[in-house]
Amino acid sequence: MKARQDEELLADHLAGKPGAFEALLRKYAEELYAFLFRFVGNAAAADDLVQETFVQVHLSAASFDPSRSFRPWLYTIAANKARDYLRGRARASEQSLDAGRGADDRLDLAHALPGEHPSAVEQASAEETKEAVRRVIARMPEHLRLILMLGYYQQLPYAEIAEILQIPVGTVKSRLHAAVTRFAQMWRAETAGASARMPEP
Repeated sequence: MKARQDEELLADHLAGKPGAFEALLRKYAEELYAFLFRFVGNAAAADDLVQETFVQVHLSAASFDPSRSFRPWLYTIAANKARDYLRGRARASEQSLDAGRGADDRLDLAHALPGEHPSAVEQASAEETKEAVRRVIARMPEHLRLILMLGYYQQLPYAEIAEILQIPVGTVKSRLHAAVTRFAQMWRAETAGASARMPEP
């Protein structure tokens, strides 16, 4: 049997067909959690934001434009919820970047992942590097951090990112380039600072 398309499932939900909304939830809950965790840096908040996103999907289903794709619309809602959350805690001195559920940092911006069979020393070093990557990303401006999450971690197509952020595809490309450039600059400063703090052998 052919799998139901997202847009069809949303239409079925609006029509009151049982199981349609649950199918969308099962399909996207983990994907959204990964995105939101990386963006806000807090596991409990990411869980809450997934729930808030799907509540909003339920409440706004009737206003969904059937000529659009469902996934960019879903990510638009999730990104807006995440922005609201970050604004609400803007006065906090720092963001928590604990691993929570152990989210998989697939973006290898700083070659942070260990080899197939790392030694204990190599593994410790890799974990330190991954933590440093998280710290750098957390300090990036929100608009650059968001586009890194969408473009590299979630690997969404440029067209979908453009729809989510409501910017032209060309702007997506230039902003993503700017985000990578900014990360590289901040990473060099991070690693230079770490080297300066290390005691000489």
